[in-house]
Amino acid sequence: MFNFLERRTTLFVYLPLILYWILLFTLTSLPSQSVPSVGVNDKLEHMLAYFGLSFLLYLALVFQKRSIMLRNNAVLFTLLIIFVYSILDEVHQLIVPGRSCEFLDFLADMVGGIVGLLVIKFVIRFYKLKESPVT
Repeated sequence: MFNFLERRTTLFVYLPLILYWILLFTLTSLPSQSVPSVGVNDKLEHMLAYFGLSFLLYLALVFQKRSIMLRNNAVLFTLLIIFVYSILDEVHQLIVPGRSCEFLDFLADMVGGIVGLLVIKFVIRFYKLKESPVT
């Protein structure tokens, strides 16, 4: 699986991250009345949104080849980027009609980001164990 992703990083790692991030920014830039509710709690929506972002962002950092430091510290940089972006996103929502900047939303973003990171780390470890030769 990882060989496949490594050979097609642009299509299956970078492009999904870019499209997801654009979608996330677009949805948080719309007035709250314009965004259809998916029928779940607001905090759960935040957690799910940042779960996806951290999942995709971590993959992008692991598969990028320009910086060994980024690759070797992908967990730290994923958390740092999620932290900064969630703050900026919450502050940005102050100027969007019907939206607000809430500390609990920020916490939900961070929880979703951490859970997304834990899940992708688990998935990677699972597939690496599965792909390693049995001796």
